[in-house]
Amino acid sequence: MNQHAQKIRVRFAPSPTGHLHIGGVRTALFNYLYARQMGGTYCLRIEDTDKERSTNANMQEILSALEWLGLSPDETPVIQSEHSQEHLEAADQLLREGKAYRCFCTKEGLEADKIKAESEKRAYRYSGRCRELSENEIQAKLDTGLPYTVRFRIPEGITRFKDMVYKDIAVNNEEIDDFIILRSDGSPIYQLSVVVDDANMNITHVIRGEDHLSNTPKQILLYLALGKKVPKFGHLPLILAQDGKRLSKRHGASSVDEFKEMGFLPEGLLNGLALLGWGDNMPKPIFSLDELIKRFDFARVNKKGAIFDPDKLAWINGQHLSRSEAKDMWPFVKPLWQNAGWIDPGFSDEDGIRYTDLLKSRIRLLNEFVLYGKYLFKDPLTFDMKAIDKHLQSPDIKKYISILSTSFQSLKSSSAEEMEAKLREVADMHEIKASMLIHPLRIAVTGFGVSPDIFKICEILGLETVIRRLNLLKIFLV
Repeated sequence: MNQHAQKIRVRFAPSPTGHLHIGGVRTALFNYLYARQMGGTYCLRIEDTDKERSTNANMQEILSALEWLGLSPDETPVIQSEHSQEHLEAADQLLREGKAYRCFCTKEGLEADKIKAESEKRAYRYSGRCRELSENEIQAKLDTGLPYTVRFRIPEGITRFKDMVYKDIAVNNEEIDDFIILRSDGSPIYQLSVVVDDANMNITHVIRGEDHLSNTPKQILLYLALGKKVPKFGHLPLILAQDGKRLSKRHGASSVDEFKEMGFLPEGLLNGLALLGWGDNMPKPIFSLDELIKRFDFARVNKKGAIFDPDKLAWINGQHLSRSEAKDMWPFVKPLWQNAGWIDPGFSDEDGIRYTDLLKSRIRLLNEFVLYGKYLFKDPLTFDMKAIDKHLQSPDIKKYISILSTSFQSLKSSSAEEMEAKLREVADMHEIKASMLIHPLRIAVTGFGVSPDIFKICEILGLETVIRRLNLLKIFLV
């Protein structure tokens, strides 16, 4: 770990005990935005000290997800378990200086204290029975081999700090228990490890979820006891589901991989998450990552939980899709169409880009290129019945479809301009609105009542396919 003081340094510190969820991504993003805006350094620390639940596969998934999102750290990630010796040395320092003490209380004794507190309807607090043991008493217990934990000795007074979101916070130290910093097996507790790591990494700003707010006074006291500089803190509002409860798996997709599989772009997902608790009700909600860096401001971060709206997130993603160049989208679309069996390796990138450009303005998620792109390769097997009921109820509709089909046979090319001109010519000849022919043409060719420019679609498909599909619709309407 770098011991040299630097300018602003922030860190994202996930635990590899599960998938990287969107709450974590929002935290990583806010750290990234602040670091970039302030010309600082964005670091990553993998907090893998929960050996029973941490896995290497989850760690690799976190690194891969951050890379896909464009949020890879500026420095080599710090692996917390590799620095356990530094955590133990900090605990030894606190013991030597009388700022921590050995606690020989048994689990059974502590549990009995908790039950008693519950029966008396009061909050449980550690009794402090080991706080003032004499050196002789401690040595006697050590000599008999009694197991012990190490507790931090909370000093008297008030712990104050200015949070970047919650502003001035003051906690009476009497409300803080003498918390454990080393387990009975000698392994360090999170509260100690995170303080030692942040100090050794020269982290200047700790930006994390609001659920860590209660940990902050404890950690500030540890910084002070260890003689380390206290960083600034910023706590972000929780992400809530639409029922007002904390977002979880039961509310639907929650991990980066799930959103990736659903067809989100990295920039679309980041844009949507950036707005949660920061950009609520902004008149212009669509931002590139560079725009987010310029605009991000902790003064706009809300204190209350941010409601997660999947539909809005999909809409934002669609805006990014429609604004992206088709050539940049094609690498995402190509494997989708290959997996669907619609194109082979010989399918030209030029055609793929042309097809992508046609569809992208009406797509919200990449996977919709499969749902709405099928008609570019396969005849529709079903038709939008609402569109049929709305547009194809004229008693003469089958006659008009036959006339349009026959008129197209006289064309020498399938250019969009010629096909549109021929359709409008037929409409004028029969004294009907062009829409009387455009609607059946769209439904026949795509199966949908809404589509991109239908004449451009017809140009891609060719006259033979268009005529065949018009005749298929006529048969369907019998």
